[in-house]
Amino acid sequence: MKKQKSETEVIVVRETGVLLPFLFSYFTDRSKTTVKSYLAHRQVSVNGCITTQFDTPLTPGDRVEIGFGRAKEGVAHPMLRIVYEDDDLIVVDKRNGLLSVATDKQIMRTAYSILSEHVKREDPRNKIFVLHRLDRETSGLMMFAKNEPIKIRVQSRWEQTVAERKYFAVVEGIVKEDEGTISTYLTESKALKVYVTVREEGKIANTGFRVLKRSEKNDVTLLELELETGRKNQIRAHMEYIGHPIVGDRKYGSKRNLIGRVALHAGVLSFIHPATGERLDFSTPVPRKFTELFG
Repeated sequence: MKKQKSETEVIVVRETGVLLPFLFSYFTDRSKTTVKSYLAHRQVSVNGCITTQFDTPLTPGDRVEIGFGRAKEGVAHPMLRIVYEDDDLIVVDKRNGLLSVATDKQIMRTAYSILSEHVKREDPRNKIFVLHRLDRETSGLMMFAKNEPIKIRVQSRWEQTVAERKYFAVVEGIVKEDEGTISTYLTESKALKVYVTVREEGKIANTGFRVLKRSEKNDVTLLELELETGRKNQIRAHMEYIGHPIVGDRKYGSKRNLIGRVALHAGVLSFIHPATGERLDFSTPVPRKFTELFG
């Protein structure tokens, strides 16, 4: 069927699939580069929500909308990429080196300030709200609320809302066990370092791990880590505790800076949307600098 030229085209999904292959199969008269540009320029919405996520899952009845007019303005910043946005939430992919929120030493150029400017371009009264944080040297997925009721709803039901959070880390040494769970109590020192302590002094923290790759040559292991609890610096403290600190993480015991950064990346974020009840799944690949250590 020939596609009609219009400012907007709406396609109703008929069978289960993934967004980019779905778009390729629909726009057979256009190059793959052109179709990919619709995503990159934030011209694609799924069920009314703008997305740039090429692997967005589709189910029968979903409505995919492509706008052919002026592309919706996104964030033009090398340290931050929006992967999902609707009226309530923003999910971003943050690069290492960018603070999540301001500190006493650095007020501007944080993920928060960049996104605040972004939403205020539509309406100066718009605001964003922090839901969780990533350390400055950690890259990957994090989300913000666009109104206070959503912020309160998510944070008050964090464990029920967040279905899955997985990180990838390169750690020093060869981890012998293929998988397991680290379970300890954690507390924070006056020097703001988190460490393992006795039950009476800390909060329970559980981190699941699975070995993805080992390199005898570089004496490092690539781990997939799943947070079962969300304590501050939980992964970093647990890796130091088991004798396998994260590469480049000097604060938590690393003595080797193999890639010029802390080798920790938030790669998977899945949650139940607080307004719609829909489960949303996002992922970003393991950074190339990590995998190059295992080539």
